[in-house]
Amino acid sequence: MRRTLLAGLCLTVVLTGCKAKELADKMSISKNLEKVGTTDLMKKVADDKYEAPADGKLTDAQIQMYLKVREHEKQIAQVAKQEAQQHAANAKKAGDKSLAGMMEGFKTLGSVADLMTADIRAAKELGYNTQEYLWVKGQVMAVSTAALGEKMAETMNAGFEKMYAETKKAYDEATDETTKKMYKETLDAFDKQKAEQAQNKEKEDPALAYNKQLVSKYENSLNAIAQEMAKFEDKQGDAEKWKSEVEKSAEKAKAQQ
Repeated sequence: MRRTLLAGLCLTVVLTGCKAKELADKMSISKNLEKVGTTDLMKKVADDKYEAPADGKLTDAQIQMYLKVREHEKQIAQVAKQEAQQHAANAKKAGDKSLAGMMEGFKTLGSVADLMTADIRAAKELGYNTQEYLWVKGQVMAVSTAALGEKMAETMNAGFEKMYAETKKAYDEATDETTKKMYKETLDAFDKQKAEQAQNKEKEDPALAYNKQLVSKYENSLNAIAQEMAKFEDKQGDAEKWKSEVEKSAEKAKAQQ
């Protein structure tokens, strides 16, 4: 019994400590947002210079930088979003046409700007070159966007292959030349579309292909888009749910082929 009470007490202390640290972190972020506004932040960002590699390829160190920035960005975005919501509520309570309401409205816009630039602020606070970070983020987002396109293509291709098979069957079973000709033209159009898709896949940017493999060493390629969506979601977990549904649809489509 005594051990159970001791364990419960320890757990309470740990949870209280975690809550206290979380609150302290939020207060620190809030103070930094107030101290360094978006305009001041962007002036500092403009001072950073970075020459992107000609081959467009990312490095392991850059991926690690991106992931660290993203984790810190989540904390900043959460505080900025909460402050924007609070200012908006205060503005509504004071009345949109009142002076106090207008001031709260301006503060709301300021917090929204903080939310939109949370990643840049995170990079700066962690001591990274913001211009390099922005380039890296662009490359990672390109990988994530390509991955999303591939998942959607897999889903669409399942329906395409099914339609092709049905058309081919109808062509084989057709008894008159006019009907056969109609189905043959449809099949030719399908074949042309498949050839174009294969050709486009062969033309994939070597840097994109390389970056895809590199990113996949660290996380799911769709995570970058999901994390961007998560900053603006009304209900926590919606972005992850979206990512899961996209993957399930693609897997289901593959199984049906």
